[in-house]
Amino acid sequence: MPSVLVTGANRGLGLEFARQYAADEWHVFAACRAPEAAKELQQLASKSGGRVRVLKLDVTDTASVRSAAAELKDEPIDLLLNNAGVGSPRNQQLGSLDYAAWARVLDANTLGPMRVVEAFLGNVAKGKQKRIVTITSAMGSIEDNSSGGSYAYRSSKAAVNIVVKSLSIDLAPRGITCVVMHPGWVRTDMGGQGGKLSPTESVRYLRSVIAKLRPEDSGRFLNYNGEPFPW
Repeated sequence: MPSVLVTGANRGLGLEFARQYAADEWHVFAACRAPEAAKELQQLASKSGGRVRVLKLDVTDTASVRSAAAELKDEPIDLLLNNAGVGSPRNQQLGSLDYAAWARVLDANTLGPMRVVEAFLGNVAKGKQKRIVTITSAMGSIEDNSSGGSYAYRSSKAAVNIVVKSLSIDLAPRGITCVVMHPGWVRTDMGGQGGKLSPTESVRYLRSVIAKLRPEDSGRFLNYNGEPFPW
């Protein structure tokens, strides 16, 4: 049975990833900050026949990430899905930026995925598929930025893109494939209700692309439909 670790699995895309992989009989390690409050995730776990295991993991807390990794010990992970993240702070205008809020966004969206990769790298190396997928955003694309603003969120996603590009080089000798993927504009709490895709649709597209990843894809920035996204 293949295995997947999903961060931010309590809602939105993370919850949908957990739901779909469990339905396809994957072993799902579903990680979130507050498992006790994640009612939908707990219900999924209780009905999964043991396929879904909920982990307490806060990507902004190094000790929390390492504690979750210690729980799994040498458990192989075929796919690590860095999904957890936060959106832009509200009312951030040039001339009145909240730099503490900006730092919190960078901590969650850039440092968070790196903490997770470092902590679970041994598990991924033991897996058969050896894939690390980090959910990024079109807003992290420099070439695609035509509207400006959103300094905190844009910079955090552009930064995680380059982090994953470096990981793709450093982890190539271990046979680990690393990519960043834009999930599309999705109707979630973060994406809003104007999104073109439902979480179910987005995750279905993303999973189809992930299943076809090859080592030569490592380091790429991909759209949810598998097409290259501009850096």
